[in-house]
Amino acid sequence: MTAKPGSLAALPVGGSAVVCRVRGDRAVVRRLLEVGLVPGTKVTMRRIAPLGDPIELRVRNFALSIRRSEALGIDIE
Repeated sequence: MTAKPGSLAALPVGGSAVVCRVRGDRAVVRRLLEVGLVPGTKVTMRRIAPLGDPIELRVRNFALSIRRSEALGIDIE
């Protein structure tokens, strides 16, 4: 999968951004919103696993690991 510009998957390690929109399967979107990935939230890319999946984020002062495929559905600015 190729990261598209403006998606969370394209954020470099150490980079920060603000979530604009969460897209994807209804169950996945619901879970991501429940753990705090809501529009307006600042996120920081902490690390990426050696094979590129999963990725670890800093969200609301806690660490969150998500799949790269889920990160592709999160638009950032």
